[in-house]
Amino acid sequence: MKDSADPNLSLWKKGLGVVPTWVWERTELETLVLADNGLSDLSDRIGGLKKLRMLDLGHNKLTRLPDALGDLSGLTDFLYLHDNGLTALPQSLRHLAKLRYLNLSENAFETFPEAVTHMESLIELRVTDNRLTSIPDNLGRLSRLRELHLRSNKLTSLPDSIGLLSELRQLDLRGNPLRYLPASVAALPRLDKLDLRWVETLAPQAWFSDLEARGCAIYR
Repeated sequence: MKDSADPNLSLWKKGLGVVPTWVWERTELETLVLADNGLSDLSDRIGGLKKLRMLDLGHNKLTRLPDALGDLSGLTDFLYLHDNGLTALPQSLRHLAKLRYLNLSENAFETFPEAVTHMESLIELRVTDNRLTSIPDNLGRLSRLRELHLRSNKLTSLPDSIGLLSELRQLDLRGNPLRYLPASVAALPRLDKLDLRWVETLAPQAWFSDLEARGCAIYR
């Protein structure tokens, strides 16, 4: 029997298909794992789980998310949405201002989700294995970001505003058809890893030597 006093609930890989209604009554939950359940839809009732700090919806069949997900303003630790069929995020997710870790990898995003640029507490952002062709200028708002993973997209350049990410330590651009990187990358004071493996379209940049002299490892 489920222990209603336990704030942590894992239903990982249970073959659910649909989230049981009793889950939405567990308003004391702080962590909820619904990964790998073949879910294709998510109830608006998820917005009632106001105490959630971590939510794992990875490895499902979701193509959309309910606006109510933006009501989880207490979500601080992790939001896993990887390996679904998402092409967009609701604008309501801009209210997840305390979220520190977001994984959007292995979806079908062609446009970078605007709501993410309002998540100013993000420390790590993963948007690998999508179809992104550009990154918006206002990504520079994410001033606390330490890791940005953009491997295996369709990016040909990055905006100059990438230089505003003053806490960035790791920038993963593997497998993109890059033709241009702004010199502002060289000004990132904490960058210690720039990963450009499997990028065959980018000429060596004059400022690479400046980064390496400062101790940043550039993988090519």
